[in-house]
Amino acid sequence: MAAGRERVIRLIQKVSSTRTFAKAAPHVIPAMDRTVHRLTRGKVLLSARMLPGVILTVRGVRSGLPRSTPLACMPEPAGTWLLIGSNFGREGHPAWTANLLKNPDAEVSWRGETIPVRAELLAGDERAAAWRAALAFWPPYATYQARVEREIRLFRLTRR
Repeated sequence: MAAGRERVIRLIQKVSSTRTFAKAAPHVIPAMDRTVHRLTRGKVLLSARMLPGVILTVRGVRSGLPRSTPLACMPEPAGTWLLIGSNFGREGHPAWTANLLKNPDAEVSWRGETIPVRAELLAGDERAAAWRAALAFWPPYATYQARVEREIRLFRLTRR
């Protein structure tokens, strides 16, 4: 059974590395996740069946209004979460990263619980170590980085 799951994960990693996936996924996956998350009262994210996920809620840079975004995350042993602003390997940083830079106090919905968090943009050695961990966790991030000239932003979320 475990071997079958590993094959499925490798297939999904291969598909998620394609440019076609990068074009379609940002339109399909978040909408699907938002709907299922709402219908299950915050208990289920479909995309989290392959990768752990949170719903990040942070104030928008321009509007000041709360913006909720379903995101894959990498839970860390210390009880923190790593968010990778890959934007599926598309040009430009995802909007949620600009929102966190301006408004680092946010909330995540994690397994049905709403948790206040503070975001920190990682840099230097701390970023390098987190990037290595992210690549071990989900190898397609390397493909995403290779497609773009910008450095993919990494944030660590810590409970407030």
